[in-house]
Amino acid sequence: MPFQLHFDESDLLRCRFALSPLVETQEAVRTLARPYRHGYHLPWLRRIREAAKALDLEPLWLLMPDGGHNPDFICPPPIGPFATFEEEIAGVRAVDPELALADMELALKERPGRRESAAGRRLLADPARAVRDLADLLERAWQTLIEPYWPRLRALLEADIAYHSRRLADSGLERLLGEVSTQLSWNGSTLTVKGTRGDHHQVLGGQGLVLMPSVFVWPEVVGGHLEPWQPGLIYPARGIGGLWAEAGERTPEALARLLGRVRADVLCALDEPAGTSALAHRFGLAPSSVSAHLSVLRGAGLLTSRRYGHQVLYERTPLGIALAAAT
Repeated sequence: MPFQLHFDESDLLRCRFALSPLVETQEAVRTLARPYRHGYHLPWLRRIREAAKALDLEPLWLLMPDGGHNPDFICPPPIGPFATFEEEIAGVRAVDPELALADMELALKERPGRRESAAGRRLLADPARAVRDLADLLERAWQTLIEPYWPRLRALLEADIAYHSRRLADSGLERLLGEVSTQLSWNGSTLTVKGTRGDHHQVLGGQGLVLMPSVFVWPEVVGGHLEPWQPGLIYPARGIGGLWAEAGERTPEALARLLGRVRADVLCALDEPAGTSALAHRFGLAPSSVSAHLSVLRGAGLLTSRRYGHQVLYERTPLGIALAAAT
């Protein structure tokens, strides 16, 4: 059944991209309970297995029906393109308890019998406490599941936004939406999300749409957010297939002999654009060392660079792509 978002002209002017640590945290929590999402993330699942056992995620899972309404207040659209987790979780803590109560009731209706369960009754009996407890749980989930890996995740998400922002400038919104996911189709003024588990229509009403890439949402596209929040759409980020690969494990020996081990590793790591700090974190090197290698590769015509937000992103040129692929 289709999930449809209806645009008018003012909505088209208010579409934006943003990345969200809170979205990644929520989608990581959801992924732990959705085995069909595990394929790309087995290395991550092995790393966090023991630490995750100490988290009691049942209150969050209770509010995450497989299809249908999920509470917007625990994962509102980010206020800006580079919001921090601290900024986002502060917004969750400040939610009006009455608004949270209505949001939780909508989600629990999607799961027959859960509203009357002991956990469901606890959430609804004291919504102010529920907001505090859920925010605390999300913060612990962030610290356990996401924060240790955030530089790697953020680099991939920023690269996705940079790529799609460029495609938006090159080809316009209609073509961009089809490239973001094969589940999206555009017809005049309506965006249809195929493959969803509910029949839902939402008129944006001049609020526009915030597009958020996610590492963990694959293979789904998740959309919604009712007033007072700006409507949002969470889609799978590009490049997640190589996200958890260890630095250098895909670098051919012939290329390492030609360029030097670290320089070849850096070139092969740039399947998606990345910045100096993300590469330094990934390889365990000083940023100054990585910067020197990037300068040499760029000087040789193997990389190009451009500024995006607060950092410079590097990506392979056609020559760099050919060299990495040929080996």
